[in-house]
Amino acid sequence: MATKLALFVIFMSFSLVPPTLSSVVTNGIDYWCDRTPNPQPCKYFMRQKGKSYVPKQKSEFRKMAVQIALDRALNAQSHNKGLGKKCRNDKEKAAWADCLKLYEETILQLNQTLDSTKCTDFDVQTWLSTALTNLETCRAGFVELGVSDYILPLMSNNVSKLISNTLALNNNASFVPQTYKHGFPRWLKAGDRKLLQSSSPTPNLVVAQDGSGNHRTIKEALDAAAKRSGSGRFVIHVKRGVYKENLEIGNKLKNIMLVGDGLRYTIITGSRSVGGGSTTFNSATVAVTGEGFIARGITFRNTAGPQNHQAVALRSGSDLSVFYRCGFEGYQDTLYVHSQRQFYKECYIYGTVDFIFGNAAVVLQNCMIYARRPMDKQKNIVTAQGRTDPNQNTGISIHNSRVMAANDLTPVLSSFKTFLGRPWKEYSRTVFMQTYLDSLVDPAGWFEWDGDFALNTLYYGEYKNIGPAAPTSRRVTWKGYRVITSATEASKFTVTNFIAGRSWLPDTGIPFTSGL
Repeated sequence: MATKLALFVIFMSFSLVPPTLSSVVTNGIDYWCDRTPNPQPCKYFMRQKGKSYVPKQKSEFRKMAVQIALDRALNAQSHNKGLGKKCRNDKEKAAWADCLKLYEETILQLNQTLDSTKCTDFDVQTWLSTALTNLETCRAGFVELGVSDYILPLMSNNVSKLISNTLALNNNASFVPQTYKHGFPRWLKAGDRKLLQSSSPTPNLVVAQDGSGNHRTIKEALDAAAKRSGSGRFVIHVKRGVYKENLEIGNKLKNIMLVGDGLRYTIITGSRSVGGGSTTFNSATVAVTGEGFIARGITFRNTAGPQNHQAVALRSGSDLSVFYRCGFEGYQDTLYVHSQRQFYKECYIYGTVDFIFGNAAVVLQNCMIYARRPMDKQKNIVTAQGRTDPNQNTGISIHNSRVMAANDLTPVLSSFKTFLGRPWKEYSRTVFMQTYLDSLVDPAGWFEWDGDFALNTLYYGEYKNIGPAAPTSRRVTWKGYRVITSATEASKFTVTNFIAGRSWLPDTGIPFTSGL
C-alpha cells in the first residue's frame, strides 16, 4: 500500500508540472524570484545563466542569487574601468575613482559571502549590508559633487537590486549569541584585550617625528606592515606629535593596531573636504577597511572647518574594528561609520552637522559627544544614519554616553539648536540608551531631513536617558520614533547583541542577558 501511495504521489507531482524541462526551470525560478523585493532582474539574470537547475531550498537559491550579484558586479566593474576617460572634469573623476574602489570592495564582500564554510548567517548579513552600502556611496559621490547627470547613468546597473534580494533571503537568520569579558566584545582575542588594557603594548614598529623610532611617518610604518608575512596582530606605536598625513589602511592590511601616547598627544590631521573638491568618502584624514583594525589613544582630526561642509576625520569600513580612548575632531561629518561591525569605547567626538554618520552596525559606549559652534543659521545634528534597506543589520547605538556642548558652543547656546539625529536614508536607525542629554538638545529631540521623507520608515529610539534634555513629552510624533520602555526591545541595541546581530538569541532556552 505504501509503495502504491508513493508511486501515486510521484505520478501526481510530475503531472502537475509542465512537460518541458525549460518550463520547469522557468517556473521554478519564477517561484523563488517572486519572493524577492526585485523579482524582474532576478528572473532575467537567472535565465541568462542558461542553466537547467532549479534550487530546491532557500539556501541554494540564496547562493545562486549571491553568485549572480557577483557576476553583475564584476561585469559592472570592468565596464566602469573604461569610463575614466569619459569624465569631463575633476569632480566627475573624483566620484568615478571612489566608485572603482567601492565596486572592488563590493566584489570582495560578495566573494566572502559565497565562502559559506567560514561564516555565520550574521556574517553574511553584515557583508551583504556592506556591499549594498558601497554602491549607495558610489552614487552619493556623484550627487554631492553635482555631477550626477552624465557619468552616473553610464554606471547604472542592477547590482544593488540583486544584492537587496540576497539580503531579503537571509533576513530571518538565527544569530549566534556573543559574550563579553571586561566590557570588550568576544571577537577581540584575549591577546588583543590585553593590548588594549596594557599601558604599553610591545610594538612591532615605532613612529617618531624626532627620528627616535623606526619611521618618521605613519605611512612609512604602514607600508612596512604591508610587507610582513602572515596577517597576525601588528602593533605600531605612534609617539606624541601632530602628524599631517592622509592615510588609507586597505583590505590587505588586516589586524593593524595603532597605539598613540594618548588622544591629547598623538594627533593625525588632514583637511580634505567636499568644499575643497573631494567626495565625502575620500575626504577622510584616515580611512580604514582592513579587517580587525584597532586604535588606542589617538585623535583623528579634520581641520577643513565648517565653511567647507563635509570633511571626515575618520572613515571606518573595517569589520570587527575597535576604537578605544580615541578622539575625533571636525565639524560636518566628523566620524564616518561607513559599514561593517564597529565598537567605540571611551571616545571623544566633536562636530556640528551629522557628525556621527554612516551605515555600519556600530555601538558607541561611554563616549563623550560634543556639539561645536556651527556656521550661522546652521543646526547641530549629532547623527545621520544611512540604512537604505530594511534588511540591513545596521544602525547607530549610543549607550551610556554623554551629549554636551563644546566650549565654543556654550556661550552662544541660545543661538543654535541641537538635535539627536535626522534620517539621511529611508530606513535610518539610531538609538540613544541610558545616555546623559544636556540642555543643548532641543525638546523635539530629532529633526527632519526633507519634509516627511523617511518619517514612517525610520527607527529612532530613546531608552532611559537622563539629564536636562531627557524628558520625552515634547519629542517628535513621527510614526518611526519611539520611547523604548521595554528592556527586551532596548537590549537588541546593546553591545551584547547589536554588533553580533540585530536579532534575539536563538531559541535555545538559555536565559537572555540584556547587557543594559
